[in-house]
Amino acid sequence: MIASRSVARAVALLLAAGSLAGCWDSKNPGYQGWVEADMIFVSPDEQGRVVKLNVREGDHVEVGAPLYAVDDDLQQADLNQSNATLANAKQAYERAATLSKTGSGTQANYDSALANLRVAEARVNTSQTKLARRRMKAPIAGTIQQIYFREGETVAAQRPVISILPPGNMKVRFFVPEPELPKIKVGDDVRVTCDGCPGNIAAKVYFIATTAEYTPPVIYSLNERSKLVYLIQARPNKPDSLRVGQPVSILTNGKTP
Repeated sequence: MIASRSVARAVALLLAAGSLAGCWDSKNPGYQGWVEADMIFVSPDEQGRVVKLNVREGDHVEVGAPLYAVDDDLQQADLNQSNATLANAKQAYERAATLSKTGSGTQANYDSALANLRVAEARVNTSQTKLARRRMKAPIAGTIQQIYFREGETVAAQRPVISILPPGNMKVRFFVPEPELPKIKVGDDVRVTCDGCPGNIAAKVYFIATTAEYTPPVIYSLNERSKLVYLIQARPNKPDSLRVGQPVSILTNGKTP
C-alpha cells in the first residue's frame, strides 16, 4: 500500500511538473491538480475471519450503522470464563461479608475478597467490550469507498476491512512554483474546474507546504529555482461533484483559462 501511494504521488508530481511548465510560459494561468480524500478506515481490534458484510461499495451509512462482523468464538469463550470467575468472586465476597458482620472474619480477608470482586467485574466488562467490537459499526457518516476483505477471509488486527469517505474529507491538491507562492495564502478561495464538472465549484486553501519539492528531473543550482514547487491543498465547497483521483484545474485570483 505504501509503495502504491509513492508511485501515485510520483505520477501526480510528474503530471503537475508538466502542467506547471505550461503555466509559466503559456497564457493559461491555472494550475493542474487532482482530487484526493482522507478516508476513515474501520479495522478490528483482534485478528479474525469476516463472517458477515452488511454493506456494499457505494452505500451511504449513518453513524452507528452495522458494517461487518468478525467471528467471535474466542471472545465469547473469554467472556464465559470471566463470568465464571465473577461468580466465584461474588460467593467469596458474600462469605467474607457475613463473617465480618458476625466478627468471625478479619478485615484483611474482607478487603481481599472485595478487591477480587472488583477485578472480576472489570474483566467481565473488558470481555464484553471485546465481544461487542467483533460487530463493527460506522464511526462516522459517509459513503463506503472500498471493501478490502470479504466474507470468509481472515483479517489481521488493525488491518482495515472497510474504508468510509465522509463528504467533508474531499480535497484538491496542486503544486505552485516558488515565484507564484506569495500570491496564495491559507484561507484564500480558488476555483476548481474539470471535464463535466459544474462551473461554480470553489475551494478554500487550508494547507500550504513549508518544504519545497523538485519537479523531476532537476539538478539543483541557482538557475533551477524555477523548478521549486510547493504543495497546496484546498477543501471544495461541493465535494459531491468531484471524484477521487480526478484531474482538475485550479484557478486563483479570479483568473479564468
